[in-house]
Amino acid sequence: MEESQIQTLFQNSKTFANTGISHSYEWRVEALKRLEKVILLYEKEIIEALRLDLGKSEFEGYVSEVGFTLSEISHTIKKLKKWMRPKKVSSPLIQFPCRSYINFEPLGTVLIIAPWNYPFNLLMAPLIGALSAGNNAILKPSEISVHTSKICEKIISDAFTPEEVIVIQGEVKETTALLELPFDHIFYTGNGSVGRIVMEKAAKNLVPVTLELGGKSPCMVLGENDLEIVGRRIAWGKFFNAGQTCVAPDYIIVEKKKKSALEEAIKNGLNSFYGKEVKSSPDYGRIINERHWNRLKHIIDESEVSYGGDGDKSQKYISPTLINADSSSASMKDEIFGPLLPIVTVENTAEAIEFINSSDKPLACYLFTKDKSVENTVVKKVSSGGLCINDSLVHLSSQTLPFGGVGESGMGRYHGRYSFETFSHQKAVMKRYQIFDILVRYPPYLGKLKIIKWLLKL
Repeated sequence: MEESQIQTLFQNSKTFANTGISHSYEWRVEALKRLEKVILLYEKEIIEALRLDLGKSEFEGYVSEVGFTLSEISHTIKKLKKWMRPKKVSSPLIQFPCRSYINFEPLGTVLIIAPWNYPFNLLMAPLIGALSAGNNAILKPSEISVHTSKICEKIISDAFTPEEVIVIQGEVKETTALLELPFDHIFYTGNGSVGRIVMEKAAKNLVPVTLELGGKSPCMVLGENDLEIVGRRIAWGKFFNAGQTCVAPDYIIVEKKKKSALEEAIKNGLNSFYGKEVKSSPDYGRIINERHWNRLKHIIDESEVSYGGDGDKSQKYISPTLINADSSSASMKDEIFGPLLPIVTVENTAEAIEFINSSDKPLACYLFTKDKSVENTVVKKVSSGGLCINDSLVHLSSQTLPFGGVGESGMGRYHGRYSFETFSHQKAVMKRYQIFDILVRYPPYLGKLKIIKWLLKL
């Protein structure tokens, strides 16, 4: 699409935003219901597109993409009226008599840029937040997950007018043209390198941004555990979507004496999930494209593989792979984003925490332990976007918890009410009354400073 066409579409969106039509509760709920209706209509096509792009099974496609999105819509519709109410806050005594509250206003026209690993969920979930807050949106799906991007465009065109929500397909040229425009908010999910470009472009127009990035999310196995349960839960979280999840356990930290037993538990979990011939399992996904397959195969070739390590380039298949690793290993240099699981050994909890804190703050952190003292120590001493104790991935499914990063893993938050707040301007409102006036604030000031100091302390 030409830059001039993108600019025209943007201006049409801004014109619609300025009408205020989308500000009402009725429009917001009706827009969400339209989206829900069309998603249900195209459910089978969405699942098939995810299979073609990522080899996702119907179960994974529904649970992590379609079902997640429908649940988010349902939750938002139920809670929206409450979220939209002005939030009363206390007022300082010195301003008596007055009333203070926070009013939630739409930002306007927002840009949502989605990645390829969860190409439906990570486009629609932010859109739900944008619509709930009374905004209209321009969506840029990933050019890599081509089949899902096409069905997303079809869904949006059926559910909305182009002024309300529109999809712009394309690659770097189109994304660059979009980033030059003065949106009211930009929501980007992807890697840190592109995140920096998004933030730099946004800064030129003073556009606020939400960056949902990633990083190497550690998974600690410390103290007492039921290793069979632990191994199964780690294997599920890591190899769901063939490891192409921004919050997948990126590497394991385990005490040396427990390493062998944990490896066996993970293998047992994998065998129960996919059987001995993982490649033939209908439940195991595929790598998104050849470039990423080559990248992962290169890591395997430079690693000490303890389990798995095989692949088929023609099918974009790489088996679940366990790797013996330390801080200098090839698998520990960058986020893996694939079915490779390095295992690092430590002597104790203190060493595990030191290892994690020597790197960038991750998007997620996982801890498996029955030891309350270990749990309390990790909660206090490890900074991460989110922390999940005794499971993996599942904290994302909670609409009452914020999802977002910290430091290199991103900024901003969403899901449930947090999406509504992200796409709203929280306007401070103070209403004073004309019943009487406290004259101490007016000149002449002689003898009044002591009174003011006393009042400010109350």
